[in-house]
Amino acid sequence: MIFHKVPSVVEVRGLFIVDHTSCVARFSYLHMKYLFFSWLAVFVGSWVVYVEYSSYTELCRGHECKNSICDKFQKGVIDGSACNSLCEKDTLYLGKCLSAKPSNQVYSGSWGDMEGIIKCQMEEDPHYDLGIQLEPRKESASFNRPTKGTSMEKFKEMVFSHLKAKVGDQANLADLVTLVLGVADSNKDGQISLSEAHSAWALLQLNEFLLSIVLQEREHTPRLLGFCGDLYVMEKVPYVPLYGVSLPWMVELWIPASLRRSIDQWAAPSWPRKAKIAIGLFELVEDLFHGTFGSFLMCDVSAAGFGYTERHDIKVVDARRIVPEAAFQEVMRERRCEEDSDCMYGRDCLTSCDLTKHRCTTEVTQPNLAKVCSTLKDYLLYGAPSDIKDELEKQLYACIALKGASEQMEMEHSLILNNLKTLLWKKISHTKDS
Repeated sequence: MIFHKVPSVVEVRGLFIVDHTSCVARFSYLHMKYLFFSWLAVFVGSWVVYVEYSSYTELCRGHECKNSICDKFQKGVIDGSACNSLCEKDTLYLGKCLSAKPSNQVYSGSWGDMEGIIKCQMEEDPHYDLGIQLEPRKESASFNRPTKGTSMEKFKEMVFSHLKAKVGDQANLADLVTLVLGVADSNKDGQISLSEAHSAWALLQLNEFLLSIVLQEREHTPRLLGFCGDLYVMEKVPYVPLYGVSLPWMVELWIPASLRRSIDQWAAPSWPRKAKIAIGLFELVEDLFHGTFGSFLMCDVSAAGFGYTERHDIKVVDARRIVPEAAFQEVMRERRCEEDSDCMYGRDCLTSCDLTKHRCTTEVTQPNLAKVCSTLKDYLLYGAPSDIKDELEKQLYACIALKGASEQMEMEHSLILNNLKTLLWKKISHTKDS
């Protein structure tokens, strides 16, 4: 007879207990792992929301800007063509926040049936650009000039002296003064009130406002639609930036540079349209280089500062770093330095350091055209027709090599500029994109 051993209750229970303990341990590990990653996701998500909210509340203070401007308007300190719509009729609306700096509030918006970009300078901006200030915010934000009792003739002299310091002693400086005073007369009654003069004087401190006056006939800057104090409304440019795709900053952190370039090129217009945009940018360089009212320096030639219209006409969308050469040189002359890097303004305006005097020199090392060519090189060469690509590349590299202090710079500048415009225009002049 064969007897089979029957497990005891203790053994069976023992086996059950071992299996149960193993399952509990495995469940606890998975539970803890799940809780950890859930907590981590909540923590990261909360941190991102906090950073975004903090950044937004610091950068986007449109209600403060509007309240400050409207308070001064209602007290009769300032006036302008946009004041009633902003402060009383509520037909000038601040929409999406586009600000990149707390002191420079930028919003998309609408004014009746017009779309525009609204820009406002916050009063509490304490710093000064470029040492002794190309944009003296403290003075403009207080709206205390001209003072009460200033005659129209005296205000005209103030504007003349200010513009002379900014753009130099130009033969046609009186014409520029006339243009400024025409804008200052916001209600077009032939008179400039003290409140209108306060607004005009504050705006006149800003490079972007001055450039919009200087280039208003050339259409490379958006039209000035109206102003109130130093808040002003510009025509909206449909396509911004000049090239590239705006991506969330979290994506920007992880995307490889090569992939980013590919995405930007994929999203760009067709090559003939890119050529037309480039021609417009070269024409802007011409207008700024020994233009009607003096020379201006492009001190941040990045794609973000430019856009274009439905017809692929170039527009400057951020002109804060396009500065009058005369004012730039005056400031650089007084700037102390130990090395060349101390003589930088913006991203692209560099002069050299005179180590015998420890003062910056006044001539930029690269002219505007060289900086523009550097920005356009990859943009223009990608997809360029094979029959002009080699010549285009040669001209662009010759352009990038231009030096600001060269004795032959002006001649070389004009020659290369004409060569590039001619090369591009010949290729697209017979197409509908021209």
